[in-house]
Amino acid sequence: MPRPSPSHRTVHIPVMLHEVLTQLAIQPGLNIVDGTLGAGGHSQHILKAMNQQGQLIGLDRDQSMIDRAAQVVSGPNVSLHQCSYAELETVLEKLSIETVDRVLLDLGLSSDQLADPQRGFGFDTSGPLDMRYDTSTGSPAKDLMLTASTEELTQIFSEYGDERDADKIAAEIVKRRKAARAIETADQLVELVHSVTGPTSQKKSPSVARVFQGLRIAVNRELDQLEQFLTEVLPQRLSPGGRAVIITFHSIEDRMVKDAFRNKEVWNNLTRKPLAPTPSEVRMNPRSRSAKIRVAERAE
Repeated sequence: MPRPSPSHRTVHIPVMLHEVLTQLAIQPGLNIVDGTLGAGGHSQHILKAMNQQGQLIGLDRDQSMIDRAAQVVSGPNVSLHQCSYAELETVLEKLSIETVDRVLLDLGLSSDQLADPQRGFGFDTSGPLDMRYDTSTGSPAKDLMLTASTEELTQIFSEYGDERDADKIAAEIVKRRKAARAIETADQLVELVHSVTGPTSQKKSPSVARVFQGLRIAVNRELDQLEQFLTEVLPQRLSPGGRAVIITFHSIEDRMVKDAFRNKEVWNNLTRKPLAPTPSEVRMNPRSRSAKIRVAERAE
């Protein structure tokens, strides 16, 4: 296998890897879906545990992530696809697979995406505010901020980002675009948020993080994708006795998964309380600190 090029080397650390592998309870011959493939951090270990038995199906909306994952996740029993996990049914139909035995979702943002200066996910860049996972479809974040009303932007920052100054930040965005000073780059948005919330010694202030999070969720319609998957796709395509392991990083996502797994006609909930990262993992990988894992088994 060729060595990964520098542009395709990953800096992402898979979150709660031990817990994920334990909860997936991998056995010979299973069909396993990694619905958020990323750079293959979880999948490369899943593939090893499968011991070339069964099939691993990896999905991601971001082609650059698939390119990275292909360096470490490959083989005759591996199938990688650029699409949302909400489109799993279409992929399974193409593969002539009716149901699968295990599904993993890691709803966190990859460190590789944050580090890409052209994507607009990270706070430390001066690149364009795009934030789309799939840059071939939809509208970038900078366009959303050009067209959304003050009320719509307030809702995005408040509901998706839990930002207490959402209304003030939204008003400043609209004020600047009316003065032909539209926000188009990541560093411009960071400066705007700081101008509203006050000076801080932290470059990555909590308000900046919450605003970026809210925009990313809105641009990619992440909650719509998750709702469709939990209510329509997963119950239909996970085989009876199969397991779903879902990692969330946002309170809304966690609540959606929790509520879905409460349906006893569909699920046997295996985690009354979500699993959390160990203190040692948080020290080694601070981005894991808000991770929660919920696990459920498809009812027979």
